[in-house]
Parts: sequence; structure tokens; C-alpha cells
Amino acid sequence: MIEISFLDKVAKVLIDNYSEKLSSTIVVLPNKRAKVFLVEALKKQVSTTIFSPKIVSIEEFIQDIAGIRSIDAIELLFEFYEVYLSATEKPKQESFELFAIWAKTLLQDFNEIDRYLLDPVHVLSYLKDIEDIKRWGIEVENKTQLLEKYINFWKLLPNYYQSLYDHLLHKGIGYQGLIYREAVNNLNHFSNTVKDSSYVFAGFNALNAAEERIIQHLIASEQAEIFWDADQTFLNDPYHDAGLFVRRFKSSWKHYKSNPFEWIVDDFSMSKNIQVIGTPKSIGQAKITGNIIETIIKDNPNTTLDKVAVVLGEENLLTPLLYSLPSTVGALNITMGYSSKNNPAQLLIAKLFKMHANALARNAKSYVLYYKDVLDVLTHPLIEPYANANAVVAFINQNNYTFIPHHKLMALQPHPSDLFHLLFQKWEAGSIPVLEAISSLLLTIKSNLNKDNEEEKIAKAFVYSLFKTINKLINYYSKHSHIDTIETLHSIYKQVIDLAEVSFEGEPLNGLQIMGVLESRVLDFETVIITSMNEGKFPAGKAQNSFIPYDVKRELGLPTFKEKDAIYTYHFYHLLQRAKNIYLLYNTESEGLDAGEKSRFITQLEVEKQDKHILTHEIYNAVLPETAYEPIVIPKSESVMLRLKEIAERGFSPTGLTSFVRNPIQFYFQRVLRISEVEEVEENIALNTLGTIIHGTLEALYTPFIGKFLSENDILACFKLLDAEVLKQFKLVYKEGEIKKGRNLLAFEVAKRNVSNFLKVELESLKKGDAIKILHLEKDCERILEHPSLPFPIKIKGTVDRIEERTPKNGTTRIRIIDYKTGKVEKTNVRLISWNGLTEEIKNDKIIQILAYAFMYENEANGKPIEAGIISFKNLKSGFLPFNFKDGKEENTTIDTAILNEYLEQMVLLLDEILDETKPFEEKV
Repeated sequence: MIEISFLDKVAKVLIDNYSEKLSSTIVVLPNKRAKVFLVEALKKQVSTTIFSPKIVSIEEFIQDIAGIRSIDAIELLFEFYEVYLSATEKPKQESFELFAIWAKTLLQDFNEIDRYLLDPVHVLSYLKDIEDIKRWGIEVENKTQLLEKYINFWKLLPNYYQSLYDHLLHKGIGYQGLIYREAVNNLNHFSNTVKDSSYVFAGFNALNAAEERIIQHLIASEQAEIFWDADQTFLNDPYHDAGLFVRRFKSSWKHYKSNPFEWIVDDFSMSKNIQVIGTPKSIGQAKITGNIIETIIKDNPNTTLDKVAVVLGEENLLTPLLYSLPSTVGALNITMGYSSKNNPAQLLIAKLFKMHANALARNAKSYVLYYKDVLDVLTHPLIEPYANANAVVAFINQNNYTFIPHHKLMALQPHPSDLFHLLFQKWEAGSIPVLEAISSLLLTIKSNLNKDNEEEKIAKAFVYSLFKTINKLINYYSKHSHIDTIETLHSIYKQVIDLAEVSFEGEPLNGLQIMGVLESRVLDFETVIITSMNEGKFPAGKAQNSFIPYDVKRELGLPTFKEKDAIYTYHFYHLLQRAKNIYLLYNTESEGLDAGEKSRFITQLEVEKQDKHILTHEIYNAVLPETAYEPIVIPKSESVMLRLKEIAERGFSPTGLTSFVRNPIQFYFQRVLRISEVEEVEENIALNTLGTIIHGTLEALYTPFIGKFLSENDILACFKLLDAEVLKQFKLVYKEGEIKKGRNLLAFEVAKRNVSNFLKVELESLKKGDAIKILHLEKDCERILEHPSLPFPIKIKGTVDRIEERTPKNGTTRIRIIDYKTGKVEKTNVRLISWNGLTEEIKNDKIIQILAYAFMYENEANGKPIEAGIISFKNLKSGFLPFNFKDGKEENTTIDTAILNEYLEQMVLLLDEILDETKPFEEKV
């Protein structure tokens, strides 16, 4: 157990030294969260009822001194835009979208200038002078309009700063830096009005210039004390960043020339078990964290987890961590800001913006919605269970709607729910009605969520966070009505959502503590698990989100990445300071989006290892199976055999048989289980759809000639009907799909060309003197196959594209069975040299198919010689490609009884394998 925590020591000082004036004592801490823990520490120190001191965060305290209300980043951006418009000539004014890109960075710089009490005119003029020096050698006549505009921007910065400062001060509101500067300006007056109060500052590390000035003033006037939590290991090492700020204060503050520095402790060098664990990817860290916590619970069944902290170096790890925790954890306390950017509710609103913005951009009057946008919204997890829109989704898929008019969509749901109505009401009336609709939508979603379900509780937190952000936007828009287009609203929404955070609330003193790095300040835990210990994450990288160059910051005393790294270093080592068991997790991957080198903090612990520290290093990798993939094997159960007998009675199709040859598991899923492909909108015409259209067109064109001999005039008449018939077939097959532009227009032209080329080949045959009589089109054929090896008679059935009677000039009349293929087929694909293994290789699929048609039609041929083959639309120059059996040098295209008998022997072997109960379905890989 932790002997005594920092807050326990603070509580003891309060009871021992301030007991007579505790109710007039104000304790100032770095953050709000520590307040609850300090109150708990005070409870341990007393046995009677007492008045608690007032406990505030440093920001609340400084707001009290300044008497100015703090505004959030979103409101500040709007206020700054008002100032920008008033301070900039109209021709030079930018839209809010462009303004926001640079304004957020500039506001950060304004904030730093004020927090460090620098002269803004000096700093901002300095920046303008730097830009002038950069362009010193450019002649006046060579300065472009863009360059002039750029230089003028730097000239205007002091004016922007002062105008914003005065504007906010006049309203009694401000950003953090302005409040800090005003607090310093008001310090003497404040100090005189609180003569009877005592202040205790505790747990601080890095202080800005304004904070230093305020604290030193109160200490000098004997109205305050400050207690540091400085470990001598870091304080006495002149190079250790964890003591960087405290060393500065100890040496530079006048108070410490004659007073002791409190407190310096020696906790870090005490006994600690430190386990460094590397694992690939972030998800692995979440899983390992769950395992560590499960082990802690197993080893100490009666222990509580309130002394265990999980500190997330990267907030995105929160969701996978929650799914990885063991069920025995019980109570959880999540205290961290989680970005709104990737939460489920925000993703829904982003999809909604995309859908409506696209509809308005396409045509505001007709308001046509893109099917993907509609389906993205309707299938979102927060919408799908409650929208009752399954029929709408099915209708869009079945009718192949690529673009669906708004009125058509609303007609599909004659009694729409409030949820459906809020999703799809038109965004035409301006930004405030749109925001109000989104606000109502979020309230409706919130009411649908189950408060007793843990997952839905978290979803509710996401929805509520977004609801607050949207309502803020409504408030700002009502004051700034000139910013009113959907495009601008979308841009502003994207800007502000980056600034919004989801705050989780829990019972701080109960259960496992999950927090971010900043939330860990002042607190001590016995067991600490820290994730994402990689460079760029912990500590953060050297991001320079500022207009002020590094060397200027150094000269002016503004914090650089060096100071920001030192802050991270202090937080890290403070987490370890009193902990007994420490787990440091990092990603071992060196490449990819989620990768990075092992944190320097881990290396530092290894290099500067303390004598009493036990430090181990492990690498965890996922267990890899011996084989990458095990082929699926499905035994033939009794129910499977009954289904196979049912198929045999109804009829095996040639396509079904070739699917078994291709992959028995495919046959099992499609034919036995009857699992069909999910129906989806076909945005671009697929090859099988194109084939269906060509088949349909040829059937429609040739149907009037069934039972007749074709003439040249018949084919010429088909040419005239071609365009209209292809269009008709497209509408029948492709339904509401777009065919007038893009790839689909090309596919439409390809279909016409293929049919046209086929007609030309047909016309050439007639001109040569061939007599062609159409016997059947799309004919359904079937025949029973009986054989001693088969357990029962089996029906073979299928649909033949075309059967004709053809007599070449001076030739013999033959029955020709034709199968159309839109893909490319060569002569070799229908040539057979040996019957052995016919049904074992998929390359023979076309032979299996066309010989099945010949077998089924044999009895109707009335003894006439039969040819069966393929017409390939991608190989029309080869004409009709008949099946031919090459026996030695002889090629035979006539399908006689001998060929059919050989074929049937092979088919019986295939059917035996399908129907053999002892042979399972085995996947081909």
C-alpha cells in the first residue's frame, strides 16, 4: 500500500495548521478532479464534523481574481470573426471557413502571449519584421498581389489582438490568457479584499508567468503557502526534465532565499516492480491491460481496484480497452476528455451533412439523394434498430436506385417515424432550422437508448456531448446570422467538432480508475498501467502549432516543445513516484499509422535504473496458427442428404454441377443451404448484368422468328429495333439505375455493339447461303439420368439460350445448340482430348455445360446430328465454337451416342461424389 499520498500530507497540514480558520481557507489545485480526493483525505484526518475548506482549480481561482467569465474555443472563434470583419476592409475579408483555418492558431498565440504577460505589440511586430526580412531582396515591382496581402496580414496582427481584447473585455468574457492578464492587473485590489482569507497552493509543476506572479504576490503578502511534490531524484539532477520547472522556481523565487522549499521527498528511489511490455498494435495493448487487471483480481480476490489506475497515452484506446476488461471489474471511473471526432453520434451527423449537402449541390430544387448517402444513414447503429426503414432499404436495393428523389423517398414511408422525418426533412430553410432538426434528432436517439445497458450508456454520453455542441452552435448562429449557408455550416461544424470533447463521469473514489495523462495530476496510485508508451504519443511529438518561430519563443521566454516535453516527463515520473507496481505498454510496430519508436522514457528508466527498482522487459506477440488457413470441411449429415435428394428430384443444373467442380463449399452454400448474394444497388453495371441485358435483347429480337427460316430482311429489321430494345432491356434489368452517363453509358454502348456485331455475323451467314431456322429461344430442358451406380434417378435441367436448325450451302442439316457467353471463350476451351478427369478440373466447365444441353435435347432432335457450342461476344470473329473431341488427328464436332455415353460415365462419377454420404464437402484452396 502507498504509505502516505501527497494529498494526505496536504490534508494533514490543513488540519494541523489551519484548523482555526479552515472555513476561510482556499485550497488551489491544478485540476478539478483532485478536489474529491482531497476531501476524502481530509475525512481520514478528522473524527468530528468540520467545515471543509473551499477547494478550487487554478483556473477557477484566477477567474475569481479577474472577475471575467471564461468562454470556450467555439464561442471565441465566432467572437474573433466579428472582430476580424470590423477590423478588415471589406474587399480583403475572408469567408468564415478560410478565416477559421488560421484563426485557431493565432488565438493560441494570443493566449500564450497573455499567459506569459508579454507585450503583444512587441511580439506581433517582431513577427511582421521577420516576414519583412525574409522578403528583403524582393523589388517593389516584383511583389505580387498575393505577397502584398500576405505582408499586410502580419501588419494587421497587433490590431486584431487589441480589437479582440477590447471587444471581449467590454462583454466581460475572455479566453484563458486574457483572464490571466486581467487577474494580474487586478491582483493588488484582489489581495486587499481577501485579507481574512488564506490560500494553499498544492501539487503544481509548470507555472506560466501570470500564475507565478499571482502566487508569489500572495506568498509575499503572507496570504498563501505553496506545497510542491518534488522528488529529490529529479530535483538534484540538473539535466532531468521531471525537475526542470521546480529547479527554476527554487532558484529564482525570492521567497526561497530565506524559506525552506516544501516538500522534497524521496519516493521514486523506493522499491518498485516495473514491467515494460511491447506488443504489436494498439488493440494488443488493450487486451494486455485487461489481462493484467484480471490477474490482479485473481491474485487479490478481496482487493478493491480504486488504487489501480489505467492511464491512456492515446485516447482512441478507450473503446477497445472497455471491451477488453474482465467482467469481474465491476465499478469503473472514466475521467478523461475523449475527442468528439470519432464518436458514433458524430459520425452519424457527418453522414447526414454529407447526404444533404450533396443533394443541395446536385440540385436544390429537385433535392435528389445519392443512394449510398441514404443507406449510410439508415444503416447506422444508432438509427437502424429504431427507424423501421427496412422496407425502404430493400426497395432501394431491389429497384437499383442510384439517385432517389426526395419525394419518392418520403412516399416509400407513408407513416414516417419522428426519427425518419428528422433524418430526411429538407435542409432548405437556413442554418438554424437545420441545427434545430439535428438537436431534435439527437434527443430522439437519446430517448431510444437503454439506460441500463453499459454500452448504450457510453453511446448516450457521446450523443449528449454532441447535443451540447449543436445547441452552442444554435446560440452562436442566432447572434451571427450573416454566416448562413449549408456549406459554411458544414465547414464550421467540422471546425468546432475538433474542439468539442466527450466528458465521462463516474464515481471518482470507487472502482478502476481510467484516465488521461493530464487527469492523473496530484493523484497517487499503488498500481499504474500506462499505455501507448511510444515517441510521438507519450511524450507527444514536436508539433509547432504556432505562428511564432522557435528561436523567437526562446528569446521571449515562451514555452517551446522542450518545456512541453518536460511537462510530460513530470507527469510520467509523478505517476511512478509512489506506485509499487508499474506496467508500461508500447507498440512494437515501427511502421504504419499506429507505429512509432519505443518512448524515450522507457529507455531513460533502463539507463538510469534505481537500485531498488526491479525492471523487466517482455514482448507479447499473438499466437500464430501452424497453418495460415484451414480449408472448410463439412460432413454430409442426414439433413444434408435429404436436401441433396430434393435437388436431384427437382433437377441439377449444369451451372450447379460446375460450381461443385469449381469448389464443393461454394456448391454447399449456394445449392444446399440456398444462401444467395445480398441484394445491393449496382451503381456500375456488372458483367453478369451486361450479359443478362444482351441475352434479353437477343431473345426479344429473335422471338418473332421462332419456327421460321431467317431471311436477310429479318436481320435488317432487327438492326432498326436494336437501340430501342437494348434501352428497354436496360430498364427491365437495371431498373432505376443511371445509364445516361459515366461507365454505364459506356456499358450501354458496349451492349449495342455486341448485339450489332452478332447480327452482322448472322447476316453474313445468310448471304453465304446458310439456311437458319430458329427452333427455340431460352428453352427450358430436362431429362432423367438413370445409372446402376446412382442411388436413385437424377433429373438434369437447364435453360438453353438458342437451338436452331442450320443447313450450310451444299451441306448437311444439323441441330445447333448455342450458349451465349459475354466473356472471352477460345476454341481450346471447348476441345477435349481425353475423357479421363473431365469433372475434376474447372477448365472443362464449358464442356460439361454444353454437353449437358446436348444430352437433355437428344430425344427432341429426332435423329438429326447435333452440335453444341458457344458464341463468345468477345471473340465473335471465331463465330460458333462447337464442342469437338480430338481422337488422334481426327476432330469430331458431332455429338453422337458414343460421345454422350462417355460424357454420362464422367457425370455419374461426379454425381456419385456429390451424393456419397461418406465424402464430406471439402473446400478447394
